[in-house]
Amino acid sequence: MRGNAFEAKVKADGGTELLRLLVERLGGTEPPPGPGAAATPDLSASGPEGRVARTALALREATGSGGWTLLDHPLLALEVAGSPAYLEPDAVVVRPDGRWTVVEIKSFPMIDGSADPSKVGAAARQAAVYVLALERVAARTAGAEVADRVLLVCPRDFSNLPTASVVDVRKQLSVTRRQLARLTRIEDIADTVPEGTTFDLEHCSGDELTAAVDSVPASYAPECLAACELAFHCRARSREADAVEALGRGVRGELGGLTTVASVLAAAHGESGDPRDPTVAALRRAAELRAEALASAAAAPGRTGGGDGRDGPGPAGSLSACEAASTGGTSSSGATTTSTRTRSRAGTGEAAATGHGHGRSASARTES
Repeated sequence: MRGNAFEAKVKADGGTELLRLLVERLGGTEPPPGPGAAATPDLSASGPEGRVARTALALREATGSGGWTLLDHPLLALEVAGSPAYLEPDAVVVRPDGRWTVVEIKSFPMIDGSADPSKVGAAARQAAVYVLALERVAARTAGAEVADRVLLVCPRDFSNLPTASVVDVRKQLSVTRRQLARLTRIEDIADTVPEGTTFDLEHCSGDELTAAVDSVPASYAPECLAACELAFHCRARSREADAVEALGRGVRGELGGLTTVASVLAAAHGESGDPRDPTVAALRRAAELRAEALASAAAAPGRTGGGDGRDGPGPAGSLSACEAASTGGTSSSGATTTSTRTRSRAGTGEAAATGHGHGRSASARTES
């Protein structure tokens, strides 16, 4: 709700404040238009294809008019792996010189002229996709040019007053173009699916639909959980295959040719892999450092191996991970330490009892 209210405030009076911020940050020879001076065409149409066509028409008319035009929530189309994806930026401004600028309006604050870098980066990647979609329309529009710098509008400090910053998205554009070019087209995926496979929910039984989904290769990453309804299915398939993709794209990129968790563990333990491979060498070195750390922690004087990371006895019948790894499940003195903690409302007291190990003791504490 706060974001919607802020966006409405920015676009009030025909976008007068928004256009003022754009001229102030991006410069130019044209002065900002006064209230109601900028054109705000109606972009409503039937269906997404109709809205995309209406947006393209409004952009061409605005470019030819030689004046200021503000397009509020236009709908753009971008081909992704052979299928159209529909995109809706917050606003697109057409300047009198025919330049198109994407405007992103966000509700996170810009404090002392700076905003959260991670949120700004996400907004830049989002805006870069809009720029790519606009470039397709501009290629068919005489005199049009899409700016590779976008306007990011946010609340200033802790108020609800708008401020803006220019974000250069050239890097995000190149990355997105490369990623789109590497995507497998839907036609290529369809060729690998068995003949007669269908995902028609109305005419498929549960078993038939499950078999149809299983026929398509799963490509899982943890980020899928936030965006895809089939993420749990793909995660289960990935875990069944012991694939390292389940650990995240970053981990997958670091592991090179090691594609399963079992192969990673085998390489780390020296059971497989070329020691000259940098990935294998790094895994073995990490395993050595871990073993040294566990051994040092187990041999530390005065430490009895609390399972919760604190000095002192751990939970009943248990040892710390360090002691269990180094002694095979018993403490260095040959006796297992126990601890029992109970909470009582009756008061606070402490009692100590002598244990049956080599003079070692267990403690029972009652705390209010």
